[in-house]
Amino acid sequence: MDKVECVVVGAGVVGLAIARRLAQAGREVIVLEATGGIGNGTSSRNSEVIHAGIYYPTGSLMARHCVSGKHALYDYCESHGVPHKRCGKLIVATTPEESTKLAAIKAQAASNGVTDLEQLDRAQVKAMEPALNADTALLSPSTGIIDSHAYMLALRGDAEDAGTACAFEAPLTRASVSAGGGFTLDVGGEAAMTLQCDLLINTAGLDAVAIARNIDGMPQDLIPQAYLAKGNYFSCSVRAPFTHLIYPVPEPGGLGVHLTLDMAGQARFGPDVEWVETRDYEVDPKRAERFYPAIRRYWPSLPDGALLPSYSGMRPKIVPPAIARQDFVIQGPREHGVAGLINLFGIESPGLTSSLAIADAVATIADEG
Repeated sequence: MDKVECVVVGAGVVGLAIARRLAQAGREVIVLEATGGIGNGTSSRNSEVIHAGIYYPTGSLMARHCVSGKHALYDYCESHGVPHKRCGKLIVATTPEESTKLAAIKAQAASNGVTDLEQLDRAQVKAMEPALNADTALLSPSTGIIDSHAYMLALRGDAEDAGTACAFEAPLTRASVSAGGGFTLDVGGEAAMTLQCDLLINTAGLDAVAIARNIDGMPQDLIPQAYLAKGNYFSCSVRAPFTHLIYPVPEPGGLGVHLTLDMAGQARFGPDVEWVETRDYEVDPKRAERFYPAIRRYWPSLPDGALLPSYSGMRPKIVPPAIARQDFVIQGPREHGVAGLINLFGIESPGLTSSLAIADAVATIADEG
């Protein structure tokens, strides 16, 4: 039976960042990925935004890892030639009532260590984005965009250069705690095998809860319930006249219908929130009916028929719709009592922005034993 020091389950952006971090620290690492390539789940179906860390509750893992991860990610992109842009974001209030909420948003950001937000009046917003309808706005200059696939390719390259091996179409079907310590893993796929490891890191995204339930010895009562929140995106048949990301003032249950840009400057709108029971990535064109009035609050000249179904993603939720807001869960031996096991649950946005910081946190837990 083959034995390796560390197995990372899941070759999404967080799994690759963890594999890179551990391999560069001198650990022997294998990444097991159920699909045929990297980033085929949540990591490739998102807005590709480098978030500033504005909205998350103070002291939460999302707030802490987003802010530190943002700085690390910009540095990484610069040093590795990963396409990205600090385009900035405008949080737009379209009524005087919404404008009164901006001070609280700015204060929340400051409590998270985001101190670069700038209040803009109507004239300043108009000078920056002439086509934008806004009463006032907050400018977040440290928000940006990234080519997420190029980033994941760079992480994989770093990890493999440090000795990591990636096994694709290799789903982890079951794991058990070995009598002498470590784990015995049953790996499926065409080249099914049994593998032993000392350190097992479950960062399987949408499948993380299912993976944890298949680890014999993992306390079942410490595994959260999994839920799926689908996010639908629409592209635009005309070129949107904006150079910044445009976000409305947050509404109960979400951030509203926002406009993001890809690296070519093309606009996309979304994601919305659609709670579903199964993974289905088809975008229903009828959902555009809800997008038009929301977008026209800040872009009144959006033409009829301009929104086209684009793509969707799934958020790995571990709270029900009635709660909606959650935090990352990074669960090590201190929490569950299983030596050598680290579970990551609920790694949704800002997981991409936070990936390098999450990798550092996991490495620290691994070093503690």
